[in-house]
Amino acid sequence: MEGTHKNFVQAYREAGVRLVYEVMEEGAFANLLLNRFLKSSAVAVPERRLLTEIVNGTIRMVKHLDGVLNLFLTKAVHKQNPWLRNILRVSAYQLLFMDRLAVYACVNEAVELGRFFCGEKLSGVINGVLRNLIRHKDNITLTAATVPEYLSVYYSHPLWIVNWMLDLWPEEQVRQILIYNNQAPSVTVRNCSLRNSRAELREMLRMEGVETEESPAHPRALKLKPLPFSLENSRAFQEGRFYIQNPASMLAADILAPQPGEHIYDLCCGVGGKTTNLAEYMDNEGRITAVDLYDNKLSLLRRNCDRMNIGVVETVCGDLQKGLGSYLPGDRVILDAPCSGLGVLNRRADARWRIEPGTIKELSELQRQLLVQAASLVKPRGVLLYCTCTVHPEENETQIENFLRSRGDFQLEDFCERIPRIYNERADAQKGMLKIIPGRLDTDGMFYALMRRV
Repeated sequence: MEGTHKNFVQAYREAGVRLVYEVMEEGAFANLLLNRFLKSSAVAVPERRLLTEIVNGTIRMVKHLDGVLNLFLTKAVHKQNPWLRNILRVSAYQLLFMDRLAVYACVNEAVELGRFFCGEKLSGVINGVLRNLIRHKDNITLTAATVPEYLSVYYSHPLWIVNWMLDLWPEEQVRQILIYNNQAPSVTVRNCSLRNSRAELREMLRMEGVETEESPAHPRALKLKPLPFSLENSRAFQEGRFYIQNPASMLAADILAPQPGEHIYDLCCGVGGKTTNLAEYMDNEGRITAVDLYDNKLSLLRRNCDRMNIGVVETVCGDLQKGLGSYLPGDRVILDAPCSGLGVLNRRADARWRIEPGTIKELSELQRQLLVQAASLVKPRGVLLYCTCTVHPEENETQIENFLRSRGDFQLEDFCERIPRIYNERADAQKGMLKIIPGRLDTDGMFYALMRRV
């Protein structure tokens, strides 16, 4: 058994290097690449978890890792052979951030990978750098000329993101957000209220060997401890008794507050997290028109609805920028706008390295166009909920302020009493907007603005 585990670790260190190389050198998307690899690999959940940590952790912390490696290299990391630098990154991540590791086995396997990918000479460089790192790792000090530059390297974020955060929040709060962004995301589920209560779901999961704890962030949220098996294989999942969703995202249905019998539009709906929650609020009575640009997402949404026995959702595959043609206005509309994702950087390991300041400008224009189309689908006296998973003002508060200036027939509406009282942003919610900072109550960063057509 020990030999089997050793062979596995060797194989997955090689897989980790290959996957990190494809993301960092060839621009592949980490989540898609990793999911595709795991689906094609018949290995147990703990091993999947190990590879996921190696890949996502290395990609998240790559700027920190490069800073450390540069202390032991005569030529900067970015000037090195691309295979060499990624072998060093993956190995350094394991040595610096993973506990209970067979340290010299990690080095030896890195050297073997170096021989295979880079040749004998560069494998010697790998051996020397990693053994030097091990000898000095308790005394490593990263330095920078300014506080923003230090935070950028130490917490492995682009400098422009750190500067933007420091313009909004005190340094200590920025540090806490950066720390949260570097943590592996927790798994939280929402009980399906059509099938069971949170307490009933918790007991059912316990009977299946899944340990949980009640999340303080939402009365329907359960935080799951590390699983002994794939969650999708659980009886509770297959019977549609829960949906995997972050508590901050669960607030969307609370804020919109749809009623049984109403017609709701869920725009840019994705795979159905908010859609199914809306249906539960409506007691599965009425009509939800779920719209998305991508049919593969709508296919997953339909499967989720079938699994949860939800029958009020119709899906529409279309480009919202062009409008929905003959569709009549609805009672309530939610627009989950495409955004930079700056509130969920811990869930998307490579996102921080893809976003640039110009990305915000482009997305803001798209959001503006989508808001115009969403507003056209709201009945008089109906409500429009705008939400994003970013905390950048240009995509959120500024976007809403500009929209309200152009549309005198919409006004912000108080939703303070619809959110749990533990949220200390209630004064903002009274004014019709809510920004949840990443890591607040261990949740994603989110933004909501509720408007009524008057």
